[in-house]
Amino acid sequence: LCFAQKDVFQLKDIEKIAPKEKGITSMSVKEILQSLVDDGMVDTDRIGTSNYFWAFPSKALHARKRKLEELESQFAESSQKKEALQKSIEKSKIGREDTAERAALIEELAALRQKKEQLKSEIDKYRECDPDVVEEMRQTNKVAKEAANRWTDNIFSIKSWAKRKFGFEESRIDKSFGIPEDLDYID
Repeated sequence: LCFAQKDVFQLKDIEKIAPKEKGITSMSVKEILQSLVDDGMVDTDRIGTSNYFWAFPSKALHARKRKLEELESQFAESSQKKEALQKSIEKSKIGREDTAERAALIEELAALRQKKEQLKSEIDKYRECDPDVVEEMRQTNKVAKEAANRWTDNIFSIKSWAKRKFGFEESRIDKSFGIPEDLDYID
């Protein structure tokens, strides 16, 4: 509508013209117009208390030209990247021709990698004798022992509180909460 008449319209004008000329129901004109504005196909501006809508063919033409230029620029950039990658591939192929010497070196590399894995697994066997690992285990054990003693102390404190507060016997508390009779601190 705006393209055809090359004019500026208000919403009420479009609501009158669209059903007659384009067969659009007047109820959906506002919705369709908003969709066109959102897509950038129709321009709108508020002047005073009125909203004006317009769409000139030259804007669409310029938008297509800009998009075409942008795509051509991206294509040229991609072509340059492709060309650079092709050169890089060709350059990296130099010195990697399949020769008997290269095949022997690849075999030797595979054998050395296998040997490395064997040595690594052998080191892992003796890992428990490593002084660093042993020291780490000692520190972990020390932390675990302190935590166990702290919880034991907490249990004794709660048992003492329950005896004072509720007058329960210690054996009854132990039995009710599944606390072993021989519970004590770890040395």
